[in-house]
Amino acid sequence: MPREVAKRLFAKEFQAANLTYKDGEDQFAPTYLLTPTGAKCNRVFIVGTLTEKTNIGSDSEFWKGRVSDPTGAFVIYASQYQPEAAQALADIEVPSFVAVIGKPNSFKGQDGTLIFSVRPEIIVPVDGDTRDMWVKDTIYNTADRLVAMKAGTDPDAVKAKEHYQTDVEEYKTMLLNAARSLKQMEVVVTDAK
Repeated sequence: MPREVAKRLFAKEFQAANLTYKDGEDQFAPTYLLTPTGAKCNRVFIVGTLTEKTNIGSDSEFWKGRVSDPTGAFVIYASQYQPEAAQALADIEVPSFVAVIGKPNSFKGQDGTLIFSVRPEIIVPVDGDTRDMWVKDTIYNTADRLVAMKAGTDPDAVKAKEHYQTDVEEYKTMLLNAARSLKQMEVVVTDAK
């Protein structure tokens, strides 16, 4: 069975997501996270700045990290079950641009609310150009989902709109802010030369 395509989405949307479901009845059926703009995610592809990392394991290495993008931050956890990702997280300096492919993972907080993180399969250091390209691609991907939501033709978008009562304008603003972050970065780089 081929691997699921890893979806690009911003941290703000990931943090707002709370709808998971299995696609099928058997025990091996994949679990999906449906986001407010209709991204049906079994895997995610994120790029941002690794701003924090901590070994929170007691018996073995269990790494927690924070990867920030222009809209917020993803929390990632890598343990002995993801040895390559855990080793990469241990080795990468903070702060660094990183690319992460992983699975959405949920657990219940003390107050009973679902909290989502990413369980990385792969973490690699990248450069600023790669980060900027990811931001641009993620803007386009998210905008496409918003168009599909407005048209009402995509089943995932319809399901997301019903569940989240998605405010399209809020997500348009998020995309504009993400785009502005690229321009601000260009100004900082230009001023530094």
